[in-house]
Amino acid sequence: MRAFDRIKHDPCVMGGKPTIRGLRITVAMIVGQLGAGRSVDEVVQDFPNLEREDVLQALRYAAACVDGRDLLLARFEEARQVISPLAERQALLTDEDAYRALR
Repeated sequence: MRAFDRIKHDPCVMGGKPTIRGLRITVAMIVGQLGAGRSVDEVVQDFPNLEREDVLQALRYAAACVDGRDLLLARFEEARQVISPLAERQALLTDEDAYRALR
């Protein structure tokens, strides 16, 4: 079983946002419900097509996305620090410079 086998990305469904099994239920909708204090069981009741594992996988997926984003932001800042002395001499430091340094 893939780590996120229930999460689908289809440009024709909900604008390509990550959804559960291709349904019109996004990961963000589920995480938003949990963040508002709803329990997993309440979310499953609210969305009859969902299974408990769908909700849990959506939560794990959201955590993995945040984890990956934190790593990317840390690498981005590291790249900025590496190229900053060079750019200060040229007075041309941009985010695009930092992005290219990550490649």
